[in-house]
Formats: sequence, structure tokens, C-alpha cells
Amino acid sequence: MRKFIVAVIYTALALLANGALADVPALMALRTGDMGKLNFATDSVIAPDAAFVDETGAEMHLSDLRGKVVLVNFWATWCAPCRVEMPQLAALQTARGGDDFQVITIATGRNAPQAITRFFDEIGVTNLPHYTDPQQSLARDLGVMGLPVSIILNRDGAEVARLLGDADWSSDSALAIIDALVAEPLP
Repeated sequence: MRKFIVAVIYTALALLANGALADVPALMALRTGDMGKLNFATDSVIAPDAAFVDETGAEMHLSDLRGKVVLVNFWATWCAPCRVEMPQLAALQTARGGDDFQVITIATGRNAPQAITRFFDEIGVTNLPHYTDPQQSLARDLGVMGLPVSIILNRDGAEVARLLGDADWSSDSALAIIDALVAEPLP
């Protein structure tokens, strides 16, 4: 129950607070098509740092990715919209991934490693990580209430934006939003 309350409070702070993101109106103007569902945070709230697991079973934290803009996508092998969205996330990683930006995919809940591999093989995605959140600790702490959910973190690890449901992350609008976030000056 405590984790649920923390998740609700975190989500409220991230989505309803005001003032710190530099140019929300300019970012909002870049939203077209599916990106119209992207909600920008108006205050800088550092994302919780619950552990998730990499492909080797090693524990990771979102803080391990600080220094770059990160799109964190929560998904599951049984999620039909996730199957549609994942190739577009892979295209975004191909187009913009590098030292300044990264897409990470985290299968949350019960997702067997073999099922994750089969999922990626069936849709032809080879450039995204097979991270997992088996106990849904990170998903709960971030207030993820359904799948898929994508959360964009800035270089400091603060939530910048959140999109509920699937979206075309390879669209011109998505690329423009990522480019604008990557171009933001470092604090």
C-alpha cells in the first residue's frame, strides 16, 4: 500500500506541479499525430530509482543513465499495443540513439526471458535492451498504471514527459521532440 501511495504522489507531482521545464509551450507545439498524447511535466521531479534487471541478471537503476535523455518504455510480452509500438521505438533508437539519447525498454511483471527474446525476434527488433522489472517495483514507483507507458527523462533523471498507450515514436513529431530535449543546455 505504501508503494502505491508513493506512486500516486510521484505521478501527481510529475504531472501537476508547475514551473521548471524550460520551454513547455515550444515542446507542446511540436506535438502532432500520436505525439498529441504526450503530456509534459511542468516541474522537475527526479524519477524514483528502484532497481530493474538487465539481460545478464545484473541490477540497474535509472540513475545509471544520467547524463543523457532517456525514453523509458514499460511493456509486456502479452501486450498487443506494445507489439505495434516496439518497432517504432527501435526506429527511434536507430535514428537518435547514442551518447545524448537512449531508448530503454523494460518488460514489467511476469515476462519469461524466452518470451521476451521470442517477442523481439518475431517483430524483428534487435537494437533495444531486454530489461525487466519482474516485481514491478520501478513501474509502481513511477505510477505506471497500464501498458504501454513511455516516460522521457532529462539528463538529470527528472521526468519531462509521459505518454500513455502506444505511439509512433519514429514520426517526425517524435524526432523533433527528442531533438529539442537533447538540445536543451546542461544545467
